Amino acid sequence: MEPLISPQHLKAISSRENLIIFDASAGKDAYQQYLSKHLKGARFSNLEKDLANVPENAANGGRHPLPGLEDFRKTLEQSGVTEDAHIIIYDNKNGSNAAARLWWMLKAFGLKNVQVLDGGLPAAEKEGLAFSQGEETVEKGQLQKRISWELPLSNIEDVEKEIAAQSATVIDVRDAYRYRGESEPIDLVAGHIPGAINIPFSENLDENGQFLSPEILKEKYTNLLSGKPEKLIIHCGSGVTACHTILALTSAGMEMPNLYVGSWSEWSRRDKPVAKEI
Repeated sequence: MEPLISPQHLKAISSRENLIIFDASAGKDAYQQYLSKHLKGARFSNLEKDLANVPENAANGGRHPLPGLEDFRKTLEQSGVTEDAHIIIYDNKNGSNAAARLWWMLKAFGLKNVQVLDGGLPAAEKEGLAFSQGEETVEKGQLQKRISWELPLSNIEDVEKEIAAQSATVIDVRDAYRYRGESEPIDLVAGHIPGAINIPFSENLDENGQFLSPEILKEKYTNLLSGKPEKLIIHCGSGVTACHTILALTSAGMEMPNLYVGSWSEWSRRDKPVAKEI
């Protein structure tokens, strides 16, 4: 199944019984906005509570470490997810909020039929998809237990070793000004992991806020990564928008890269070397 679905395609299949939609918009007002207006039938996915096990100290895994598999399974079951569900995810920022993170987690959990709505909420509104308000009543689902995440992960020690050995290409997908160390709006230290290259996730999108075509994405990344180690490790600030680039690479038909969940929020709090370009 293609990782992205167009609003037109979603509209055409919206009456299917096994369809489950998640609103993964994030931010302090996201839930209230969900209650005010969301795609008909959509469940709300809370980044801080459902998609992460937020630690007291971000030095221990970053600001958004993955939750335990069993906790995630229970969360999905409460939202009605079953093994054969066709899951569509959207957010209010073209997949860069938490839609791509939830997509990655569902795929890593072992579910096959998972897609992100290309263009997110704005594209859904433009297409005239049906909306509703308030909470949605759903029947509890049932899922098999898992013992490990099924997509490749790298931890902070892996990143350090791969950079030292020059055996992987580490991609920082944050905005260029954060990578360069001009300023840091979220974490405690500005800069980037020495040896990492910067390809901002926003470059995955066109002027309309939709993903570039698979052909353009493949050409773009092939050119940018020419001559570099084939193994890719993707990170951002806290392992959320990194998944946007993983989604883009998957859409382009490229090999699934590793996700460094701890990302800059962990690295910058662990007395590791910091590079700047200012």
